[in-house]
Amino acid sequence: MEVEARASELIESVLKPNHIKPALKNERFNYIVDIYTKWYRNYFYFCAKYRCPGPNAISPFFEAKFARLEYVGNGCFNLSYMRHTGQWWEIYTELSHDECLAAIKDEPLFLP
Repeated sequence: MEVEARASELIESVLKPNHIKPALKNERFNYIVDIYTKWYRNYFYFCAKYRCPGPNAISPFFEAKFARLEYVGNGCFNLSYMRHTGQWWEIYTELSHDECLAAIKDEPLFLP
């Protein structure tokens, strides 16, 4: 619960104000409408929900995960980002939760 609460603070104070912008009139390209987190097994994901306004969109929305914390024990996490290839790339190992959130906040690899 602490991991979720601290991540929610980061999302509300930094990620949403910086990455969620009002849609332009007659927008045709995908844009972010929400940023949130979710657990799946021992992974904690940061996700962005995109709106697809174009006339040929397969679906009106889709989800893209952009950062992943893997719990490895003793309050430590491995931190990965989603590469353009669709594969997770682990760049930090055994970081504290605070160090992971700081990296997500400050490093461009973790942009939604």
